[in-house]
Amino acid sequence: MFDPIIGCLMSFLTRNILLSTIFLLGFIGSRAQVLQHITITGTIRDDAGKPLAGINVTDGTSIVDTDAKGNYRIATTSQSLFIYITLPSGFEVPGEKGIAAFYKKINADKKGKGRINFTLRRLLQNDEHHFAIVWADPQIKTPKHAQQLMEGPVPDTKQLVDELKKTGPVHGLSVGDIIWDAPDRITDYKKAVEATGIPFFQVLGNHDMDLFVRSDELSSRRYNEAFGPGWYSFNRGKAHYVVLDNVFYYGSGYNYFGYLTEQQLHWLEQDLSRVKPGSLVFVSMHIPAYTNEKRIYNMPKDEPGNITLNRKHFYQLLKPFRSHLLIGHAHTNENLEEDGVQQHIHGAVCGAWWLTDLCHDGTPMGYGVYEIKGDSLSWYYKSVGHDRSYQLKIYPPGSDTTRPGQLVANVWNYDKQWKVEWFADGIPQGSMTQGIGVDPETVRLYGKSDRTGLYDWVWPGRSEHLFYATPAPGIKKIRVQATDPFGNRYSEELDLP
Repeated sequence: MFDPIIGCLMSFLTRNILLSTIFLLGFIGSRAQVLQHITITGTIRDDAGKPLAGINVTDGTSIVDTDAKGNYRIATTSQSLFIYITLPSGFEVPGEKGIAAFYKKINADKKGKGRINFTLRRLLQNDEHHFAIVWADPQIKTPKHAQQLMEGPVPDTKQLVDELKKTGPVHGLSVGDIIWDAPDRITDYKKAVEATGIPFFQVLGNHDMDLFVRSDELSSRRYNEAFGPGWYSFNRGKAHYVVLDNVFYYGSGYNYFGYLTEQQLHWLEQDLSRVKPGSLVFVSMHIPAYTNEKRIYNMPKDEPGNITLNRKHFYQLLKPFRSHLLIGHAHTNENLEEDGVQQHIHGAVCGAWWLTDLCHDGTPMGYGVYEIKGDSLSWYYKSVGHDRSYQLKIYPPGSDTTRPGQLVANVWNYDKQWKVEWFADGIPQGSMTQGIGVDPETVRLYGKSDRTGLYDWVWPGRSEHLFYATPAPGIKKIRVQATDPFGNRYSEELDLP
C-alpha cells in the first residue's frame, strides 16, 4: 500500500474545494475559446552573444532544432503552455532560487505569432564528471513538515553538495510528491531546495495533482504554474536526462494509475532520436515502472497505482541506451531490472511521512547520489544524519520473532550485484541468506499501527533486502560486510550477550 491519501481526503476537501473549484472554472472558461494556431520564433545564444546551433526546442508535442544562426521556428497551438529547450551539456542550469527554469510561457499576439529567446551561460567546470542528487517524496503538508525538511535533509544535502562541487557540477531531481496535497507548501519547498545550493528539476507526483478536476490534462496545472512542463529533458556531460509524468488522473476524487500518455511517448521518440545510441539515459518519473509488490505480498494482481501499465512500450524506446529509471512513490528502497532497464526506487526524504526517520522497509530517511564520470556510472544511498558508509543495519538473534535464533541484516540499497557476508568472532562464515521479511525496528515502531495515532497506514513493510544467518552458541561478536557493485565495502559490528 503505497498511498495514504484516502485517510486524509475529507480534510483536504474541506480546505481546498473552493480553491480547486475557482481554479477549474477559470481554466475551463479559458479553454472554451476557439483553438488558436500559433507560430513561435526565437534565437538561442550563449552569454557572450554567440548563436547556439542544434539546440532542441519543444512545446511538449513536437521538437525542432536551432539552425546555424541559433534561430528556430515552431508551430504550436493555444493548448500548449510553454516553449522550452533541452539544456545542452556544458551550460549552467538557468533558474531562480534553486528551481530549474528552462522554459517560458507562450504569449502570442492576435495573429498567432510570438517570439521567445533564450540565453545560456557556459559552465566554468567541465560537466563530464558530475553528480545528481535524487530526493523522493519530500511530501510536506504542514509548517512543521517544512521545518523538519529544513532541519534534516536540507543541511545534510548541502554539506554533501559542498564536497561534491569540488569535483564537478551537481544538480538535484525531486521525483514527485513534492507536497502532500497542500499547495501553500510549494513556497516552503522552494526555500528548501534553494538552501541546498544546487538547481533542482521537479517531477509531478500523485500528491502534487489538482483534484476534483474533469481530466488528467487539468490535474497538473497548479504544478505547471510552479515548476513548468510535466515532461522535458536536459543533458549533463555525456548523460541525457528525461523527466516524464506517469501519474494519470481519471477523476471522481483521488483516483490515478501509472500510465504514459501517447503525447509523451511521441515526444520521447523525438527526444531520444537525438541521443547517441549506447548513451547513459536517466528517466525520472514518480510511479515505478513495476515493483515486486505482488510477489512479496502474495497479491492476486499488481496495484495499478503502483506500476506503469504501458511500461513495455516505454521500454522499447529505451532499448538503444543504458537506461536507469529514477523513481519515488513507494517510501521504500528497491533496485530492480526488467527488459534491460534498471530501476532505482528511492527511500523517502520524509521517512515515514515525517513521523520517524525510518521508511516502511527499514530504509533510513535519505536520498540517492549518482556519480557520472564520462560514460561510467556509480551510485549510493545517503542516509540523513549518517556518513555515506552507513549502508546496512544488523539486529541480534531474537529480533525477528518469526525467525528465532537468526541474525538479521538490512542492506537497503541492495541489488543482485551486491555480496553480503558475515563473520563470527572474526572467522568468515560465508554469505548470508537473502529472504523476504520485515525490518525488526519497523515492527517495534509500527507493529500494530502508527504509535503516534496519526496515520493508520504506517506499518512494517516487507522487502527483499533482508539477510539472515544463525550464529552458533557462544559467539560473542558478529560482523556483517556488504560489498556493492562498485567494490565498496561496508560493515557493521554487533556484540552478543
